[in-house]
Amino acid sequence: MGELLSPKVDFVFKRIFGAEENQDVLLNFLNAVFEDAGQPLIASVEILHPFLEKDALSDKMSVLDVKARTESGMLVDVEIQLRDRRDMAKRTLFYWAKLFQGQLQEGDHYRQLHKAVTINVLDFDYVPTDRYHSTFHLREDATGLMLTDLLEVHFVELQKLQAQAVGLERRLVRWMLFLTTKTREQLEELAMQEPALKKALTTLEFLSQDERTRQLYEERQKGLMTYTADVESAREEGREEGREEGRQEGRQEGRQEGRQEGEHQRAATTARKMLLAGMDVQQIAEFVDLSVDAVEAIRRSLN
Repeated sequence: MGELLSPKVDFVFKRIFGAEENQDVLLNFLNAVFEDAGQPLIASVEILHPFLEKDALSDKMSVLDVKARTESGMLVDVEIQLRDRRDMAKRTLFYWAKLFQGQLQEGDHYRQLHKAVTINVLDFDYVPTDRYHSTFHLREDATGLMLTDLLEVHFVELQKLQAQAVGLERRLVRWMLFLTTKTREQLEELAMQEPALKKALTTLEFLSQDERTRQLYEERQKGLMTYTADVESAREEGREEGREEGRQEGRQEGRQEGRQEGEHQRAATTARKMLLAGMDVQQIAEFVDLSVDAVEAIRRSLN
């Protein structure tokens, strides 16, 4: 039997948790998160936009998240991230807002809005605490009074679990170990404790033995690696050019203006390189902190 694919790669993660036949697996995982946060469990879940093979073949910037609706109408979006792409908070709020706003059509009433929950599974440290699971809501600063529970964001940080000695009594811990454990023996031991984990492992084993899936897996990994390399290269080149332009401007009387202009030029240079690499205008604008209109103007100048 060949080596198992990594369930942390978004393509495989969505095949396990975002396939219609694995609704019970997703339900168990979501309840593990809610249970760990001390919140009510859900009874059923409907997967929205189930996994399709063409998802894996789309561009390297595509987001292979898992969207679902519970029996109460609550919307949940689950995404796994292997690398810190910067601006994680902004990215999270952006996708949460799209999920929340997407519930209403023109003429609908606000009372029809349901709670929207984003769950970020991260393979890097992000929240500045030792906790491997953090939950955020909208609260008043002085009293802690919650304004509404309609916004809820979870961060599940896999690396923090590995740094701690944690028992298997928590269901979320078992799922986190499923995502990070590298040996088949340990995975089989975990699967013995939970039917949903056993089904997830069965799915992973099936995917790992399928030649077509392995091809898609390798293509997805290559695309993600290329994207990361392109971003890092563009960021470093833009940083260096911005420093040089800032130094040149700084020799003149308006040093402050020179620094600002250097920053703007750096952002524009980075945006230009990312556009040439075929990246999305909206995501570039978020990344370099320019307006969408400014990035569009750069794109038009390239054309």
